[in-house]
Amino acid sequence: MANTTKPLTATAVANAKPKEKEYNLSDGRGLSLRIKTSGSKFWLLNYSRPVTKKRANLGLGTYPDVPLAEARKRREAARELLAQGIDPQHHQQQQKAAVKTDAENTLRSVTDAWFEIKKQKVSENHGQKLYRRLELYLFPTLGETPVSALTAPQVIQVLKPAEAKGNVETCKRVISWLNEVMTFAVNTGLIHSNPLIGIAAAFGIPEKRQMPTIKPDELPELMEALSYASIKLTTRCLIELQLHTMTRPAEAAMAKWAEIDFDKKIWVIPAERMKMKREHIIPLTPQVISLLERMQKISGDLEYIFPADRNKNNHTNTETANMAIKRMGYKGRLVAHGLRALASTTLNEQGFDAELIEVSLAHVDKNTVRAAYNRADYIERRRELMCWWSERICQSV
Repeated sequence: MANTTKPLTATAVANAKPKEKEYNLSDGRGLSLRIKTSGSKFWLLNYSRPVTKKRANLGLGTYPDVPLAEARKRREAARELLAQGIDPQHHQQQQKAAVKTDAENTLRSVTDAWFEIKKQKVSENHGQKLYRRLELYLFPTLGETPVSALTAPQVIQVLKPAEAKGNVETCKRVISWLNEVMTFAVNTGLIHSNPLIGIAAAFGIPEKRQMPTIKPDELPELMEALSYASIKLTTRCLIELQLHTMTRPAEAAMAKWAEIDFDKKIWVIPAERMKMKREHIIPLTPQVISLLERMQKISGDLEYIFPADRNKNNHTNTETANMAIKRMGYKGRLVAHGLRALASTTLNEQGFDAELIEVSLAHVDKNTVRAAYNRADYIERRRELMCWWSERICQSV
């Protein structure tokens, strides 16, 4: 008759005492309790590896944290893996590695890794706003959640309060960027699939709102308000520069002296500062040259044309022009970005080449060949357009 191992009892396990040498108490089917000379006890499963057939021991936990009944469950689970040709020790190591990977790859950490690439494709100002929104709307609740554990209902629940406050457009943008992060996680092997692809359908359709602006015939009123406004000279020059050059608020606020070529009378904004990551050349009119010469007396020895009040080595806030325009009484009627629309409307009404206007506004031309041609060949034609616009502004004073 074959020898059989008598199963252990809970009492026998509890009463097992240490000896001069460590020893094992067998429960059968490969499971045993090892008692160390120190008195500590832990469970072992002795098994044959599926491929090499070599004997190995698999730790199943310490006693009394893992009682006899639980140790037997773990033994049977390991034997089920062996029946499938899976080495339980390797399986255990993979699970521990997966847990470690999950703990390290939280939404915040993966977003940071994604953003290192994303910020190379957008302007600095846009990138800062993008990250700030993710930080504001997602990180407080989900920042430390592993990306592998994110679910659609979970994210929807977090964003619904923002939608209820009327921030539908913001929710849509956050969802779009979040899906970029999740796609990045898929492509880098952190998760197998993106469970958040369709969550935008759970939110309403945002109202299309144009940037508030004024009509062309209201330009004289604006220039009069600007001339009498109780604002700093640098702020007035900033607004005027943005109006004359048709630039975006951030492009004007972050302008550097190194970007200005007085000899060629052009302002070259590098690609990394532009919204669509394309270098933008602006012909400088006599009025803009005069404005810059005025600013040279204030900031000519600094890096930025419009320095910040508290730190002269930094640029003025990108909202400076907006705040000033509000204080001038234009709240709800005009924003700094709306100055571009004012220029566009005026120039289109005057019959200027629509393509020249779009290039002057730094709108991306989908035909990259034609775009290159525009920049190289249209500069002088654009100079004529810009000079007309500057004259129109000055005539409105």
